[in-house]
Amino acid sequence: MDTIKDTANYVGDKASELTSGASKEANKNVAKDSDASLGTRASAGKDAVSDKLDESKNSASATANKESAKH
Repeated sequence: MDTIKDTANYVGDKASELTSGASKEANKNVAKDSDASLGTRASAGKDAVSDKLDESKNSASATANKESAKH
């Protein structure tokens, strides 16, 4: 039963990791856009950092769940 739960958690964490990564890249592009206002660029930069933290957290959790599911 724990293996099924760990596998489901792995899939969810991996999906969240990919979503955060895509959001991070989009925010990085907005932050680099010289046509965007300074406020928009600053907000996008802050959001990109937050997305990177989420991406890293989800990656670590996915790895842990993957290893747990193997045992």
